[in-house]
Amino acid sequence: MVAMEFNTTFMRDFTIAEQFGTAAVQDTYDRVFQQWHDDYRYLTDLVIVLNRKLWGHWEVNPDSSFTALYNELWSTANDYALDNLKGPQLAYFIDAVD
Repeated sequence: MVAMEFNTTFMRDFTIAEQFGTAAVQDTYDRVFQQWHDDYRYLTDLVIVLNRKLWGHWEVNPDSSFTALYNELWSTANDYALDNLKGPQLAYFIDAVD
């Protein structure tokens, strides 16, 4: 199992974006994904952060716009990782998100 120590500031970035609403969260995701989707460690961080944000908002209000957005973003990033990572990078991803 990969020890979960983030390689990025994504958790903080999304927390800051939340203060400005769902459009800011979407913008943060778009910028992060565009810049880092080809780095398997950063992509792994992104998927884990999105999952944690999703569950955090779901626990407070399952019907909130943040819950719905984080669910969509997590699903998109997770599917991208599963479809595009291969070999040791995929193993790293699966081990980290498991």
